[in-house]
Amino acid sequence: MEFKEYLNKHVAPSTIDRYTRELERFFISNEKKKSDSSDKTNGSAVHPKNFTYNQILAYIGERRKHYKNSGSLGCTLHAIKHYYSYLVEVNEREDNPAKSIILRDKQSRDIQTQDLFTPQELELLLNRKERYKVLKNRNLVIIGLLIYQGLRNSEIKNLELKDIDFQEGTINIKASPKTNSRVLKMSAKQMFFILNYLNKDRKELLKTESTKLIISKLGTAETGEGINYLIESLKHLFPTKKLNPITIRQSVIYNLLKSGNDLRIVQAFAGHKYPSATENYKQTHLEELKIQVLKFHPLQ
Repeated sequence: MEFKEYLNKHVAPSTIDRYTRELERFFISNEKKKSDSSDKTNGSAVHPKNFTYNQILAYIGERRKHYKNSGSLGCTLHAIKHYYSYLVEVNEREDNPAKSIILRDKQSRDIQTQDLFTPQELELLLNRKERYKVLKNRNLVIIGLLIYQGLRNSEIKNLELKDIDFQEGTINIKASPKTNSRVLKMSAKQMFFILNYLNKDRKELLKTESTKLIISKLGTAETGEGINYLIESLKHLFPTKKLNPITIRQSVIYNLLKSGNDLRIVQAFAGHKYPSATENYKQTHLEELKIQVLKFHPLQ
């Protein structure tokens, strides 16, 4: 099995190129060390395939000097971890020496409640003034998929015409490396937006044949950039919060739990592969409740 074939099974397609570039840098760095070293018997001459925990740690330390944020360094580490997991899978190594490495400056994945939005605030996003009339219903469809279904950017751009079932009033979301497949209900308002978009605007936008639901203003299938730009243009509505597709999704999930929905139902709605991902939101809600209780009823 080729390494890229292995990556295809474990990470999103958009991540494969990033990991491949990081690993090329990993190998090139080692080759440079070998050519610069006069002593070919020292540790630097060892092929990366046979690196130890300490040698990988040393490389991560070198890369830290070149990166300004932990996200980029995290990408490097994840790429290396996948490389050694691959070697274990194809029986070229017995262990993954990078498995236990954790970045001390790893970014927190805790849900930041100060950046979340109430259902009423999310509805305000539908009031966007459109510069181009032909994009109005398309953008309402995108915003609806964000604020009602809490879809990821990648899930929206991958939706196809056949995924919309007007008879049942549902949307079929395909599985991805990060989420499970699911069928979600549409609101009546959403169905109105989608019908208007499909009956007129999509036909006007379309320049080349496509089965994708969302078409960009260039007339081709949406790549995801247009979704980010759309939400970016609404940031003025909430100048003190982080408005992006991620915080919108987090808000939708958080609001469902806050309304008393069962954890398993919310997990299925969000497509979380593991209950722990949904529990993280519930824990955040409990912590917020504690703060509110202490604010109005402080312990004596």
